[in-house]
Amino acid sequence: MKILAIESSGSAASAAILEDESIIIEKKGPFKITHSETLMPLINECFKESGLEPSDMDLIAVSGGPGSFTGLRIGSATAKGLGFALGKDLVHVPTLDAMAMNCAGSGRIAVPMMDARRGQVYTGIYDLEDGSPRAVLEGCAMDAGELLDMINTKYPSGKVIFLGDGADAFKELIIERCKADYIFAEGDDAYQRASSVGLLGYRKAVNGGTVSAADEAPVYLRPSQAERVRAEQNGN
Repeated sequence: MKILAIESSGSAASAAILEDESIIIEKKGPFKITHSETLMPLINECFKESGLEPSDMDLIAVSGGPGSFTGLRIGSATAKGLGFALGKDLVHVPTLDAMAMNCAGSGRIAVPMMDARRGQVYTGIYDLEDGSPRAVLEGCAMDAGELLDMINTKYPSGKVIFLGDGADAFKELIIERCKADYIFAEGDDAYQRASSVGLLGYRKAVNGGTVSAADEAPVYLRPSQAERVRAEQNGN
């Protein structure tokens, strides 16, 4: 099964092509450049350098959130457009699950953290013992200090790996308060990767977890900043 994977939830978009669980090619864009400018060129580079055509794809896997509201909308719209044009199904891969997949083989509990501002992170806690992420804490938005208290309670001497821009943003807090035996992910594995979206997308697809292009939609976990401001102005 050939899979085009799309990741646009964070500061840098990426795209990858996989055959089953083998990564054929992966391309990552620069940080903090609008995904509308970088995502399609990255996808086109993947096809050009792999020698494959869009019509060769059997499935499109897309990072489904949480994350940047604009980035997720761009990724979803791109995946849906390709799905409609090619007549292919999509598979929706939760962003935090895919981030945890980066750490498969680490022998640690994975804690992806995406900076959600206002002292909060989008996060989850994942057991990776069987090679796939199993959520001990489902993806949610929470206070970074509350997350560390939870880890200290559940894994006071456990092995933990933190990753994501939220781990960067709250690194000093982690160092100060985390009691677990922790490390920080390094290199490309520290952030969102299209290849991990593709790997989990394949595993979901073989278990019947596909959706039509019309039905795919991002999951944001909380209202956008504009919606929050509007609610505050209305006294809600």
